[in-house]
Amino acid sequence: MKLTPNFYRDRVCLNVLAGSKENARDIWQAAEGHVLVGVLSKNYDSVTRAVDDMRDYAALIDNALSVGLGAGDPNQSAMVSAIAAAVQPQHVNQVFTGVATSRALLGQDQTVVNGLISPTGTPGQVKISTGPRSSQAPDGVVPIETAIALLKDMGGSSVKYFPMGGLQAIDEFKAVAQACAQQDFWLEPTGGIDLQNYEAILTIALEAGVSKIIPHIYSSIIDKETGCTRADDVSKLLTMTKKLTG
Repeated sequence: MKLTPNFYRDRVCLNVLAGSKENARDIWQAAEGHVLVGVLSKNYDSVTRAVDDMRDYAALIDNALSVGLGAGDPNQSAMVSAIAAAVQPQHVNQVFTGVATSRALLGQDQTVVNGLISPTGTPGQVKISTGPRSSQAPDGVVPIETAIALLKDMGGSSVKYFPMGGLQAIDEFKAVAQACAQQDFWLEPTGGIDLQNYEAILTIALEAGVSKIIPHIYSSIIDKETGCTRADDVSKLLTMTKKLTG
């Protein structure tokens, strides 16, 4: 199966969570295939069970699978790498320190592997201490340009910028987007994105010149009763994406 995401106009691919296999299929169809469907490693008690189940998901959505940590939990890093090695998905979510392990175990450079970095309150400065041990230590803060260079060294594909809090860290996000554009690195804005602020966030990344963008839209479009992502909302996100990308 295809290992690279299906970007709309080779520029934007949505990332949303699936509450079930049927939901995954509905999401994928609603996005006309321009989506990565997240399944969280944290929901499984073993790598074996996760691999078996995620292979079923992948088969339903032409491998548009995103292996997730679960709220950026650094303790899931090793499990995500092990799952990714067996499943060979299109997308892997990783903490900063887990990127090289995931890339090495994948054994290929087509799957997107992101690296989690976080806002610091200062535009141009980002926190990279997002791993199991480093997240418990004093914050490791570096210039965004250095963080991107380190991710490239480790075989990463993109910056996962989390938690953004929607528009709360917008000046910092602009600096990250500009750096990604300058260094030709992909960008994944994450945290607090909803139908109301999606266009503003995507516009910043597009206007900065980021080559490929994978916005994560999670809890805001999940039905609280069923735990499933609303396919109608995914359609709305795709419509907005088409408008902004021309």
